Amino acid sequence: MKEHEDYITRIQIEDKEIVLIGTAHVSRASALQVKEVVEQEEPDSVCVELDEQRYHSVVEGNQWRNMDIFQIIKEKKATLLLMNLAISSFQKRMAEQFGIKAGQEMIQGIESAEASGAELVLADRNIQLTFARIWGNLGFKGKAKLMLSLFAGIFSKESISEEDLEKMKEQDMLDAMLEDFSDNFPRLKQPLIDERDQYLAEKIRTAPGKKVVAVLGAAHVPGITKEVHREHDLEALRERPKKSPWPKIIGWAIPVFIIALIAYTFTMNAEAGMQQTLSWVLWNGIVSAVGAAAAFAHPLAILTAFVAAPVTSLNPLIAAGWFAGFVQAYIKRPNVGDFESLSDDVTSVKGFWNNKATRVLLVIALTNIGSSLGTFIGGADVIRLFLENF
Repeated sequence: MKEHEDYITRIQIEDKEIVLIGTAHVSRASALQVKEVVEQEEPDSVCVELDEQRYHSVVEGNQWRNMDIFQIIKEKKATLLLMNLAISSFQKRMAEQFGIKAGQEMIQGIESAEASGAELVLADRNIQLTFARIWGNLGFKGKAKLMLSLFAGIFSKESISEEDLEKMKEQDMLDAMLEDFSDNFPRLKQPLIDERDQYLAEKIRTAPGKKVVAVLGAAHVPGITKEVHREHDLEALRERPKKSPWPKIIGWAIPVFIIALIAYTFTMNAEAGMQQTLSWVLWNGIVSAVGAAAAFAHPLAILTAFVAAPVTSLNPLIAAGWFAGFVQAYIKRPNVGDFESLSDDVTSVKGFWNNKATRVLLVIALTNIGSSLGTFIGGADVIRLFLENF
């Protein structure tokens, strides 16, 4: 037991004792540590860093099996799903390197709570809500940088020693990581680390009984150690971020401006108006189609991207990628096998492109990127033609 004390933080709040176990999420030693600590401490409650959704995926196994790809597109959750897959991919690859399941220490926490008769507390905030707050806190540049970083993590072949993994649990190493994390994504640290520290701390503080063991990623231990002595409003931490009106205003202002410019040009010079219209259609359609082609979309999905982009670019409520994605999913519909192998396929470039489910997500994402680029290029060319003719 003594060898694990370096990774345990003990807190006394009035007559309640709280034992925080700082773990690495893919460490074999962390899973063994959880088992030993729960057996030794005999707590009234065991808190785990899981929400309801992740708890069911851990208990029931393959969480992708029942995923409806069409529902994902309709609910505009393709980007959130890609983020989720990217993080899961990184953890799974590391877990396979050490021959354990990703999140084994959380599974052990659940099993140890059941074995000891302790009450299990799901202490983390809903993962989709956390992603929504992360996404809402980032500008366009931040979102692009985050997605690039996540995908770089998916396809990186760099391995890490278990010794290095254990060092991630040391306080000084952890502070250095968080400092680096904050430098790269200052807006992301608040919803991902700070807010969750507060949420986790409140759930742990109010857990039933006089002795509570909490199984946590090491990154949260310093923050929870500070926040657990305060009361936090869980409802406020569950609120979805308020959207700024400016993206919507700009989203409508650009197409209105483009349509007005082309319409005015037609009244003055019909030939120049036709040139503007053709330029808008070609730039939007071609660049969007190139995006779909980069995802190795079906030819009909590529054609759909070409046809849809010039129209969807004039309406912020719809996107070319959704139409191309629907066509791709209809023609190359993912089967049960694709969803069952999803967690394995996303650990490699080949698997990511070959799996029919992730192929649909890539078609949506790359088509939308192409459509956005086409809008800027096509819009600039419409303005150029206007200035040249008047």
